[in-house]
Amino acid sequence: MIKKVGILANGGDVSGFNAVIRAIVKTAENHNVECYGIIDGYNGLLKKDFERLSTAADGNAIGILPQGGSIIGSSTNANLFNYKVVNEDGSVEFKDVSDQAIANIKEFGFDCIFTLGGDGTQKSARDFSTKGVNVIGVPKTIDNDVACTEITFGYNTAVSVAMEALDRLHTTGATHHRIMVLEVMGRYAGWIALEAAIAGGADVALIPEIPYDINRVATKIENRRKRGKSFSVVVVAEGATPIGGELTIMNTRDNGAGVDNTKLGGIGEVVAKQLQELTGLEARNTTLGYMQRGGTPTAFDRVLSTKYGTKAMELALEEKFGRLVVIKNGKLDSATLDDVVGNNTKIGAASGNTAESNLRKIEMDDDLIKTARNIGINLGD
Repeated sequence: MIKKVGILANGGDVSGFNAVIRAIVKTAENHNVECYGIIDGYNGLLKKDFERLSTAADGNAIGILPQGGSIIGSSTNANLFNYKVVNEDGSVEFKDVSDQAIANIKEFGFDCIFTLGGDGTQKSARDFSTKGVNVIGVPKTIDNDVACTEITFGYNTAVSVAMEALDRLHTTGATHHRIMVLEVMGRYAGWIALEAAIAGGADVALIPEIPYDINRVATKIENRRKRGKSFSVVVVAEGATPIGGELTIMNTRDNGAGVDNTKLGGIGEVVAKQLQELTGLEARNTTLGYMQRGGTPTAFDRVLSTKYGTKAMELALEEKFGRLVVIKNGKLDSATLDDVVGNNTKIGAASGNTAESNLRKIEMDDDLIKTARNIGINLGD
């Protein structure tokens, strides 16, 4: 019988974290199950930093449905199978500290751990599951690239923020006859860029799945000018690359082989500069950055997050562990964590931009691609 569960939020923050936490707690309380927040992601498992969660009148999990961020924190660099440790002499090494985390789970009496996060979080969840921990994942990421599910929580809010930015950039572009470039998040998948471009009436969308030719983009803008349209709006995913080119990297951190150490950024400025040179029109870039992650979730994300949280607790009560809650064919379902990580089966291995990674990217026969092309959005090819 499930009596005590832990919830951890891991990876970059998104709108909807708290809605999932609230749904798990409320469902658990209806079945007399104690809930604890694991503070600051997987770090909390290692440090035994647990906090009781409650929706009682004086509880800490009330009023959080519309709240952005995570009341239990999160971490973007805590792979416990390849963990950065600073020794007393100042030297740094990377260790597998997962056994200590497992010992902490057993000592505290957790019957199940809920992992709210993206592909990296669920890779670690799968690895813990392989070592005997009862784990249930909930798919989070604004990039919408977690395998086996049709949508992740946090994504809809990010698209909505990007759409509003495009609406505002349209007016500036039209007033000053400029090319307005908007750089959005999307490391290896272009869901935000493409859907925001459609919703926001952009003329160009450059995504990681389609290497672009800047000359084709310039031709699109020139053709608009010939038809009397003196401005253009371009959306660029941070992971977009030119044909034969590479990712635009802002900097690289040193947190070991178990996490993605590249910080992308800057492609918007590159594209704006090139288009200005090729067309003679002034071009300006806006990098939306963390605006996409923060703030209150949309109604869609509040509902989706609540559905995911309640389904996760249902799976725990049914003792169906080692699974990820998903949306499949428009309905709540679950998939095995083994299916989620695909061929990326090595314990402690990084997820993301590796040959073994099982990221959900946009296929060329996706309805979004077809829709964009049909309404004249240039995809750089």
